[in-house]
Amino acid sequence: MKLRAVVFEDNEELRTTISSILEMRGYEVFSYSEPLLCPVYLDRECPHEHPCMDVLITDVRMPNMTGLDFIENQTRYGCKAIVGNKAVISGAWEDDEIERAKRLGCQMFEKPFKINEINKWLNECEERTDPNRKLANLRLNSKDDTE
Repeated sequence: MKLRAVVFEDNEELRTTISSILEMRGYEVFSYSEPLLCPVYLDRECPHEHPCMDVLITDVRMPNMTGLDFIENQTRYGCKAIVGNKAVISGAWEDDEIERAKRLGCQMFEKPFKINEINKWLNECEERTDPNRKLANLRLNSKDDTE
């Protein structure tokens, strides 16, 4: 089973590092500098019957939209991804961000994160993911901005 991950991180080096960790584990990775560049971002009801991703890793603070705002919007509009398979990273967590992340069921990581902590969480995500699940096609309208 090849898992799909979506990564939002405005720092190009960190986005590349996170994507590399996921790719080394065999994931199909879509990475973006901000949520508005991703076809997963919708301002309406999710049109997909199946989830778009197995894992989401997002920075908290990015241009145009925070990672927490993205997750809240997706949840509001019917995101079908597993809640526990969403992680948020930050170099300076504020109390309200911690509360929002907890309320949304997100894993939280502090920058600089430890790769073994990310890998431990990914192991848990893989255990939560049904190997027979179907994913919606993201390739139709997407452009990975790391290419």
